Formats: sequence, C-alpha cells, structure tokens
Amino acid sequence: MAEIKIIMAQVDPIVGDIKGNTELIIATAKQALEQQADIVVFPEMTITGYPPEDLLFRLDLYKQVEQALSEICKAIKNIVVVVGYPMIDSLEERFNMASWIEKGQIKASYIKQNLPNYSVFDEQRYFSAADRSCVVEYKGVKVGLLICEDIWKISPANQAIKDGAEILLTLNASPFSLEKQQDRIDIVKRRVAENKVPIIYVNQVGGQDELVFDGGSFAINSDGSLQVQATAFKTSLETVIVNKQNNLVSILSGNKQQLCEGEARVYQAIVMGIKDYVAKNCFPGVLIGLSGGIDSALTLALAVDSLGADKVEVVMMPFRYTASISIEDAAQQAKTMGVEYQSIAIEDIYTAFESSLIYRFDGYDADVTEENLQARIRGTILMSISNKTGKMVLATSNKSEVAVGYSTLYGDMVGGFSPLKDVPKTLVYKLAEYRNSIVQVIPTRVITRAPTAELRAEQTDQDSLPDYDTLDAIIREFIKFDKSPLQISNQLKIDLAEVTRVVKMINRNEYKRRQATPGIKITNRAFGKERRYPITSHYQEK
Repeated sequence: MAEIKIIMAQVDPIVGDIKGNTELIIATAKQALEQQADIVVFPEMTITGYPPEDLLFRLDLYKQVEQALSEICKAIKNIVVVVGYPMIDSLEERFNMASWIEKGQIKASYIKQNLPNYSVFDEQRYFSAADRSCVVEYKGVKVGLLICEDIWKISPANQAIKDGAEILLTLNASPFSLEKQQDRIDIVKRRVAENKVPIIYVNQVGGQDELVFDGGSFAINSDGSLQVQATAFKTSLETVIVNKQNNLVSILSGNKQQLCEGEARVYQAIVMGIKDYVAKNCFPGVLIGLSGGIDSALTLALAVDSLGADKVEVVMMPFRYTASISIEDAAQQAKTMGVEYQSIAIEDIYTAFESSLIYRFDGYDADVTEENLQARIRGTILMSISNKTGKMVLATSNKSEVAVGYSTLYGDMVGGFSPLKDVPKTLVYKLAEYRNSIVQVIPTRVITRAPTAELRAEQTDQDSLPDYDTLDAIIREFIKFDKSPLQISNQLKIDLAEVTRVVKMINRNEYKRRQATPGIKITNRAFGKERRYPITSHYQEK
C-alpha cells in the first residue's frame, strides 16, 4: 500500500513580484514539509502571478523566472514542489508551464494544451500550446499534470490517462464569478466520470486589478465524491491524502470547509478585491464621498471590512439639494463604523463657478450641466484630498449606473478603484441588507428611501430610469446574453420602446465606461476588458 500526503497551497502571489513570489513558494514548501507532506502543489503561474498580461513580452522576465526556479531547486530538497510559471524557448516561443521539482531538480515539465481566449483571458496573445501529456511516477503512483483550462476540455485528461496517469493534479488561476465554484466542481466531476481517476484542483486566491481569485481548492475521488474542500477567499494549506491499494488510487476523506453562498460570497469577493488592490498598490488608505445614499453607504461598509476603520476617511459634501436625512445618516454611519469624517459644503464653490460661467451660459436654460457641475466639484474635492494625503478615492457607482451612463465624468466617476462597478443596483440593496444582518452599520433609511442623486429638487433616479428591477433585467439580458431589444421585450414582457431606450443608453455611454476606474468583476460579463465595444459606432439594434 502506498500513501502520499499532498498539500494544496492556496496562495496569493503578486503579479510581477518574482522575488517575493519565490520567497513565498519556498516558505510555503518548508511549511508543508513541517506538516510531513510529500508533495506541495501551487496554482498556475505562481512564480509570476496571474495574469501577468504584457509583462510576458519582457524578455528579462524569463531570466528572473529561471533564477527563481534555480533558487527553489536549491532551497527545497525534501519535498516535491509542483509549480507554475511562464517559459520562453530559443525561438522566443512562450509557454504556460508547470514543473515537477523533486530532490532539488526539475524532474518533469508540462505545457498547457488549451489556451483560453475569451472573457478576461488572452492566452493566445502570449502563449503557444502543446499537445503532450506529462505523467510522473511517485511512490508507485502515476501522477498527471494539467493546467486550468485543460480540465475544462476532454482531451488533455483523456490523454494523460492513456499515458498511464492514475490521478490528476490541475494547477489553476480561475477568477471568481457568481456561479463559478459549482461550475468548477461540476466540470471536474465530469472529467472524473469519464476517466475514473481522482482529480486534485488547486486554485489561486487574492485580488489582481479587476479580478478576484476565490481559492476554494478541492479534491474529487474516482467515484465523484468531494473528499476535500479548502476555504474560499483565504490563503490556506489543505491536506489531501492519496492512497494506492490493490492498484486502485483513491483520495481519503479529509477537511471539508463550508463555503458561503449568495450575497455572503459576493461580499467576501469584494472585500478581498479592495484589500488586495489597496495593499498591492501600496496606498495608505482610502477616501470615499459619503452622500447618505445606498451606494456610498455600502462602499463604506466594504472598505472598513477590507482595510479597517483607521484606513478609511469619508467626506460629506452637502449642497442646497442635500436632504437633512442624508446628512444625518452619513454622519451616523461614519460614527458607527469609527471612520474619520468631515463635511465640506460646496455652495460657495458652486456659486463661484456659476458666476464665472454666467456670460458663457447666457441664453441657455438650466439643465443637466448644472447637475454635473455639482458632481465635478465633489470629485475635485475628493481628488485634491487624495493628492495631498496619498489615500485612494473609491468610486461608488454601481453596474446599473455604469451601464446607462447615470454618472458624471470627472465627477462621481473619479477614483482609483470602483468596488461596485459590476454590482447591479438590485444586488446593492441585497448586499446592504446582508451586511446589516451581521451587525447593523448602514442606517435603515438609507436602504428604504427612494434612490436619488440629489442634484435637483425632489429628484429620484426613476425620473429618468425605469425601476431598478426592470432596468437590471434589461441590462442582464443585453449584456450577459447579447439579446436584441425585441427578444428582451418578448421574454420579459416589457414595452419594446422602453427596452430600446435602455439599450440606446447603454451603447451611447461606452465612451464613459472606457474612461471609468477599474472595478471588481463578480459576474461572467463585466464591463471592462471582458466586454469590448467600439466607442465610435453607428450600429443599431433591430
């Protein structure tokens, strides 16, 4: 009987920090060795972090990777390290690799066969694919290596089994989205059913720009049973015991962490995204314009839960249209959450602008220009404080507003990061209620009152937008599923003229989205590099 102790190293590398990532790999391997593990498996491209994007065009990167591999080989002798990294050959062809390092030497290497080129992935831009499996024998067990997208296709796993693999290790950098964890388990179970061998799935954790990697590494036995489940949104070392008896390789039942679902899972993803973006970009803290509305209130809660109250500052910027309850609720939440709070009225600043522009605006009626001016004054105040203190401004717009352009360039769109950019307004309310279910930090009136930008008297969002249930449904069908206005109208039973109006708003405001701050991706069709539409376009939906 053979028994192998494998550690799934669910780590949070930093893109481009090859030295730091190498130190992380060595320290983690030593920790796994202290736990008497035989093998420690890291995620996809841990040495460089994922995705390194156009850093892959820098030739010096590969010299640093070679040095990193040399250091790992020298430092780790008594445990097998399976680690991912990019490699370049003599013809300057690049590959997404994984190597099996045993007794201080690279015993075998595998090149990724399937290169994703959809959604946020651009691997065909950088890498060449291979068509060979990699099977390594260890303690009498034949282990096959795969990398991320390979497990989503039939051929790589089948080929490894034909070449003798009795168990598969797959190294992954799979980003979070709402349904992703169950999708991963389902696809691995499908590969298990096809090949009748266990599969160990190791996933990266942490935030990288707009992506959040949720971890959730797991191990599935040859009968399709979930034997080990690592935690989500945390670094961890999770043990998997592999047993071979009577020529049958199996995974013994181990620790099974309970993963949260629904709003709790989304909330954790955003918290991790903010925390890593601020930390990895070395900001001392964040700054938020707190309006007394639901979006900024939720952003404040997320920021404090990510960074701690001592790293969060909020500014209330009242004007003549700001309701007293907005001022009261903002002050109350700031006090409840223990953050630095100040109020800077913008009336005098607005009046100065108005006086300067009075002759240029002569003959024009008041319109959205005056509303946008208020937002831009607030944006200037926030960015000025940001410049002076080094704190990064968190934008507070949600996906519904971003979609239809219900936001002001150089106004409420200013900032370095946008936590709610991929969160529809209807989900904003659910996340606020979820956070309050733990401990109430968002005043009840903020959630129950009609949403308003408070840029004119008695204004509500629904003066110019459909109700958010309707709006979000239209946005979802048009953005996620690329349906036409007629299809959406028929499916949702919404007036075609209303659907068409919303779709035109979405298309017309691509120029704003192109200038918007990056934000955390939580759906499988987020604005940003995942959805690429031309700004200049005369295309009309029929």
